[in-house]
Amino acid sequence: MSILQWLGLVPRSEPSADAGVVRRVARALEALPPERAEYLGLFAFLLARVANVDLHIADTETEAMARIVETAGHLPPDQAALVVEIAKAEHRASGETQNYLAARALRDQSSDAERMDLVHCLFAVAASDGVISVAEEEAIRGICGELRLTDRDYLDIRSAYSEHRSVNKA
Repeated sequence: MSILQWLGLVPRSEPSADAGVVRRVARALEALPPERAEYLGLFAFLLARVANVDLHIADTETEAMARIVETAGHLPPDQAALVVEIAKAEHRASGETQNYLAARALRDQSSDAERMDLVHCLFAVAASDGVISVAEEEAIRGICGELRLTDRDYLDIRSAYSEHRSVNKA
């Protein structure tokens, strides 16, 4: 299932094996307005995109993602963890096209300030293991472009994480 299907933006042609999991997430988030639940799903998906850039999501990255989603979504820890697990699974199962579509959908429903906050969160996830790799930086730069943030925005935010950049540790 694609992230867009999970968020209800694309009709599904047939039920999948993970429909029960999606129903659990939907129930967990039903107290939120649908637009907010969609935003959090997209937000978590983009966090997973950065965490999975090396094709492995470390426990420290998962924990950072859960804390961020909990704070950003004002969710209880168990609901935030569930959102993160779904986003991780969805990111692993989807292709590059879904990456762009998720970023575009989030861009279309967020303010510049929210997009800048997201980029800070992306760097926080990348730095959660102590080092931001070049691949993680490039993934974040790509997301910034998809969100239509400027290079200056990216560089300003990245500067706050200089001590974690692998290029500064070599």
